[in-house]
Amino acid sequence: MPYPWRFPVPKLPSSPALRTAGIYTSGALFSFGFFLLLDAAVYSKHVSGGDVHITIVDWIPLICSILGMLTINSVHNRVAGDFGYNSGSVPWEAKLVLFIGLALMAGGLAGAATVLVMKYVVPGYPWPTLGFGVAGVLGSASVMFSSLVLWVSQTMEDAYTYNLSL
Repeated sequence: MPYPWRFPVPKLPSSPALRTAGIYTSGALFSFGFFLLLDAAVYSKHVSGGDVHITIVDWIPLICSILGMLTINSVHNRVAGDFGYNSGSVPWEAKLVLFIGLALMAGGLAGAATVLVMKYVVPGYPWPTLGFGVAGVLGSASVMFSSLVLWVSQTMEDAYTYNLSL
């Protein structure tokens, strides 16, 4: 059974420069997401004169997203069978680890959206304070997108990669 999909999976370009650019882009997205929440935390403590500040509740979704990113990218792409399309040869342990990582990232994004709504939108805070929740959602989404970019970049075959097997 080659693929369970109706359409074939497109081949990714295999340029070393494109792979390197993808890895750097992933790092930039990760840094941007972390910086957004860190900047909002500093602003809420030192500049904002309101009663609402960023607490550990605002950090937990981003921490979950980061743990999910680390979990997903700890599985080697060849073990996962090229994005999991070749499901017959993928060990169930790799599928479980990938599922846990995806669940952590999805939970982090959903948690950030929940914090935004419950802590900032429902009480009706104006924009500077509402921006704290928006920073949490954008930070978690940026880390999630960073993981996707890193996964795709690491899957690209490098021209200098040697596949040695016995």
